[in-house]
Amino acid sequence: MRFFSDNAASVHPKVMTALAAANGQDTAYDGDALSARLSGVFSDLFETDVEAMWVATGTAANSLALAAMCQPHQGVICHQEAHIEQDEAGAPGFYTGGAKLMLAGGEGAKLLPDTIDSMCAAIRDDVHQVQPAAVSITNASEYGLVYTPDEVAAVSEVCKQRSLGLHMDGARFANALATLGCHPADVTWRAGVDALSFGFVKNGGMGAEALVFFDKELARDTHYRRKRAGHLQSKGRYLTAQILAMLEDDLWLDNARAANQGAQIIAGAASDRLLYPVEANEIFIKLSATEAESLRRAGFDFYDWGEGQARLVTSWNQSAEDIRPLAEAIGAL
Repeated sequence: MRFFSDNAASVHPKVMTALAAANGQDTAYDGDALSARLSGVFSDLFETDVEAMWVATGTAANSLALAAMCQPHQGVICHQEAHIEQDEAGAPGFYTGGAKLMLAGGEGAKLLPDTIDSMCAAIRDDVHQVQPAAVSITNASEYGLVYTPDEVAAVSEVCKQRSLGLHMDGARFANALATLGCHPADVTWRAGVDALSFGFVKNGGMGAEALVFFDKELARDTHYRRKRAGHLQSKGRYLTAQILAMLEDDLWLDNARAANQGAQIIAGAASDRLLYPVEANEIFIKLSATEAESLRRAGFDFYDWGEGQARLVTSWNQSAEDIRPLAEAIGAL
């Protein structure tokens, strides 16, 4: 009865099958037949010519994307609750060679265009202040809120006016798309996104994430950075096999829909305890220490999220029968 993270979920059987099928002999690193297909498959998915590469972690995907957009003396505007600020142990600064994360506020961990514009306007154009080079947004956000295509486009418009690159941290991109119901292109490159960290591990993968460049020029040096960072795995075909298995027949979307539907079961029971609308597979609720202890004694596992608050996360492999006991326990508090 684990609800503390979708990272704790099992690997989808089709991913396991794909790994077994890839367990032959082929060229090392990213020269194998499977890896050669990756950019083409993502180009088909997004209906535009992209360059895609695999990495083992979301931290690497985010940090490599930002390193492609930002020099060591520059900065990246992101939300103060962003994963790249709160949970990646300084990795973006390490990968970029020292670029600064420039933190902004915003309800539900979402950045607004006016906030970005105001931050930029307050920075003097001289050598004594860090100049922003990129913006990073998270979809779904750290509080489970989803950016619509129009919202992304509005952020992108400010980025264009300010000559900033736009990165999307899509650790739960699948969950966002399952909610939006739009084409993947509509909320990415058509809305002005330059690079996407496309998450698979939280959604049924084992150990593979994708870095998708809609601006292919950004990918050129990233191949070198990936090697230098220790993320060019010698048996890359096993990472590619996972990603291709998830993309086949929209398994990535089916898994995300299942997780999102589970979150709605809990949301219905939580009612006025909800701190934010439930738009993906994360639920944030008001919960006293006594109530939290009561739920834990009953066998439920979740994160405390500040005083009097908790975060619950549903996963692709949790059925309604798995989730309903927690919903009933919350409703009975």
